[in-house]
Amino acid sequence: MSEIDLLHLTDAVRDLCEVASRAVLAAYANATSFDAEAKNDGSPLTRADLASHRIIVEGLAHATPDVPVLSEEGSDVPDATRAAWTRYWLVDPLDGTKEFLARNGEFTVNLALIAVIDGVGTPVLGIVHQPVGGLTYIGVRGQGAWREHANERAPIASETPTEVVRVVASRSHGNAATDAFITGLTALFPRLEHTNSGSSLKLCRIAEGSAHYYPRVAPTMAWDTAAAQAVVEAAGAVVWRYGTREPLRYDARVLRNPPFLVAFGDEAPLPAGYHPLAAL
Repeated sequence: MSEIDLLHLTDAVRDLCEVASRAVLAAYANATSFDAEAKNDGSPLTRADLASHRIIVEGLAHATPDVPVLSEEGSDVPDATRAAWTRYWLVDPLDGTKEFLARNGEFTVNLALIAVIDGVGTPVLGIVHQPVGGLTYIGVRGQGAWREHANERAPIASETPTEVVRVVASRSHGNAATDAFITGLTALFPRLEHTNSGSSLKLCRIAEGSAHYYPRVAPTMAWDTAAAQAVVEAAGAVVWRYGTREPLRYDARVLRNPPFLVAFGDEAPLPAGYHPLAAL
């Protein structure tokens, strides 16, 4: 798809995420921990995940019938089939199910279009929609990134820290490697603020300039990150394989991400001890 095709497609995809979010909110109004069941990997699954999945998959089949869909709740497509894809939708119908069950509002509906060149997948369009509050982040590769709320859309861009560097980390996946990275930043910046939050909103905070670093050295899957990565990169920030300055990219046959780092830009200074880690 050309860049102009992506721009025309953006509104339809955003509207689809909003429809899915209404189904999520209907379930959220009555959600309890008893609404969840455990998947094979131990992560929770709710009726909100499934309702959002159905709406998005059906909507994409109508909007782009020639583009396959890989969703967290429908990822059983054979490897050989996925290997032949030249573009595909990568969907997380409900990113942050733990946050959904905790009722803190920090969950999103994520939808990314991946373009595959020479076997390497790059997010070229991403929508991250937060049902609670109706906040939407949009990123189109080569065109820009936007934050939308109450039908008002404004461009966003990452920001270089000046007096304070802000680090965001996962609320539920802290570990020693993350702590070491944050401690290392204190040698580079005189003032550091550290906050925790859930779902892909962490990446979007860097895209909009309200945070500067997000180290992730705990497990994630491709659908957890692709949509927000499109927003981050369109806003001028970066998502690197942890320990490198090489961009995180996608292979439709490999669903688990390696450790990664989101930073405010190519010039972001890195602490001593920043080095590659084994895949999780």
